[in-house]
Amino acid sequence: MAVSHWLLTSVLFLLSFITQASAQQQGCSVTNSKPFVYENNPPGYVVTTIHVEPDFTVMIDPASPDVSFFTIQGSQLQLSRSVDYESDTLLLVYLICRNTAGQSNSLEILVTILNMNDNSPVFKQTNLTKVVPEDTKVNATIVAREDLSASDADLDIIFYELTTIVAGTDGYFAIKGVNNPEIYLQKTLDYEKFNSTTLVLYARDRPVGSTDTTYTATTTINIFIEEVDTKPPWFLPCTFINTDKSICISSPYTGRVNISEMSTEPLILEPGPIYAIDPDYTLNEKIVYSIVGGDTDKVFSVDADTGNLTMNKLATSPDSYLLQVMATQVNNIQKYSIASVEIKVINKSNHAPYFESRIYNGTVFVGLAPRSFVFQAGDLSRPLMITAVDDDFPNQVNPNIEYYIKNSTDFIATKDGLILTNVMLESRVTVTIEAVGKDIVSLQEASTVIVVEVVCAPAVTSSKIYTAQDMAILGGTLAALLLIALVFLGVMIFKRYGKPVKYLISKKDGTVRSLDSTDYNTSPEHIAQFSQKISGAYQNQSYMQDEHPDVSTKQHETSENGSVQSMTHVPEQRLLSLPSSNAEEIDSLPKASIASTIILVQEEKEEEVEEETEHEKEVKSILKTDRHMADDGYKAVWFKTDVDPDAGERVEVIKDNAADGDDDSGQDLQKNEEEEEDDYYEDDHLRGLRVSFASESSSLPAAKVIVNISCTDTVTEDNSDI
Repeated sequence: MAVSHWLLTSVLFLLSFITQASAQQQGCSVTNSKPFVYENNPPGYVVTTIHVEPDFTVMIDPASPDVSFFTIQGSQLQLSRSVDYESDTLLLVYLICRNTAGQSNSLEILVTILNMNDNSPVFKQTNLTKVVPEDTKVNATIVAREDLSASDADLDIIFYELTTIVAGTDGYFAIKGVNNPEIYLQKTLDYEKFNSTTLVLYARDRPVGSTDTTYTATTTINIFIEEVDTKPPWFLPCTFINTDKSICISSPYTGRVNISEMSTEPLILEPGPIYAIDPDYTLNEKIVYSIVGGDTDKVFSVDADTGNLTMNKLATSPDSYLLQVMATQVNNIQKYSIASVEIKVINKSNHAPYFESRIYNGTVFVGLAPRSFVFQAGDLSRPLMITAVDDDFPNQVNPNIEYYIKNSTDFIATKDGLILTNVMLESRVTVTIEAVGKDIVSLQEASTVIVVEVVCAPAVTSSKIYTAQDMAILGGTLAALLLIALVFLGVMIFKRYGKPVKYLISKKDGTVRSLDSTDYNTSPEHIAQFSQKISGAYQNQSYMQDEHPDVSTKQHETSENGSVQSMTHVPEQRLLSLPSSNAEEIDSLPKASIASTIILVQEEKEEEVEEETEHEKEVKSILKTDRHMADDGYKAVWFKTDVDPDAGERVEVIKDNAADGDDDSGQDLQKNEEEEEDDYYEDDHLRGLRVSFASESSSLPAAKVIVNISCTDTVTEDNSDI
């Protein structure tokens, strides 16, 4: 018989000392009078050991509360049957010790039963059914905690887990916590996705993943979704914009009407007639249509039931109409959608486009890359092009016609009518396709047949057949190379002629002129006149002719062979004169103090030429007379001996020296002319005639001057004292 917990506890405290005292004084004793025993132990489990004194015997008191659980086997107190903690938590038994003299004593044994995990959790209901409206708010409770809580006889803490066994319904329902089995809605329901699901709730007396012995209970919850009118109408065709297909967006409708022409039939629209549906398919509420914007003149009207768009009156303006058509549910006007309808007003088309050729024949090679040309049959140099004509346009050319292939994906047509491959063709075959030319304004169409023969490519020396893209790349490369060549050529021209051009530009503030046709005259008389103009006619002509007849003759001969040849280059040069400021200074000086020379030089090799000339000349010991300052007509010349200007003596030239001088002069002139000819072709700079004036009182350093005044008078002077 089971004893209540409070009674056993009271007995334990009241008799504890008495039991111990009697156990020591009586003839019987036990090793443990308050043992702990786990439940579910098998029969024969030893509770405690009994020690009996001589002349004493021990037995179980039949009046013990739980006598049926115990038995004595020898000196052991054993359980006679298994104990369940959920039924008995304490067992009390009395032992009686009696001797031969008739004396007896009793021992109290209090056994505490320990709980073990030997029971599974239990649900109140193992199967539940719930109907959930489609428009139930998120986080709303679906099944209350009281309906789903499980109990455990072992009084263990219960751990819950919710799963679904219907594919595609995960994530919609969840429990509040691992120890709270209340089910709530986690995500918005959609009847079109699923209308029912089955949930399984697990109850465990140990956490998931525990290594201890775990007992589990389950319950099944059947959820049925009740459809509710939640979505507005959708215009068709439409495109879903999310993965769960809850939102569908339609494209604008387009149509055309002829200006000043009344149409009695419903207008033909693209991509189709005006039509809307209720996405709540089961409910399928009725939808009505109306124009809510874009038709201020009431030119159009829409049928409320069918959505057909018709005309009320003529369209007199070429401007397009952008109508707004609303589709709404009859049972709930707040469930509506709006679509755009563009009506273009065009000129009437009296003739439909057509192809002049009913059949086109083309050829293409096997193995070509996609987007390769299909060529005209029999002419592999001309791509195949289809053309539709329209008698409504001048020259039958309708710019609004576009082309496409209707019944094949292996070929495509460009807007201009060129036929291209769309895939790589692997084998020889003859393909018949239909091509359509469509007027995108009037929507009129024409069709034709194209027969394409796919053949093997002819043998060519090159392993590659070049496409239009390859030719475009080649053209771009050649254009780039041509541009680089032009830039390089410009740089070379600038290097050769850049400095002369810069020099002329830098002299733009001076007096610069080109030689005219008279300056190209290289006759001796013209050169002499030119030199006189430059020197102001202050040359002692009589002296030059009387005192140097031989020299003059030889110089004339030399000039005919050398100087005249050199002067032929003058037309390619520029005659540079002094700036006006320098000319004014020279005019202010006495004419007798001016010595004029004309120098034929090279721009950058002047010093080199001077050094070579100085090296080649033979240096001679000479004297000159002192300058006569009073005589304005006096000119200093070189002599073998000293001459007194006041003596009035006539100047004589020693013939042998003159002859030598002539030979030297002729050699020098010939060398100079050869150097000038060589330098003319080597020097990159412009040559020119430079007119220089040296004042008598100038302090310029000494210089060597090569003077070529005329074809008849060529003198080489070393004016070391100028």
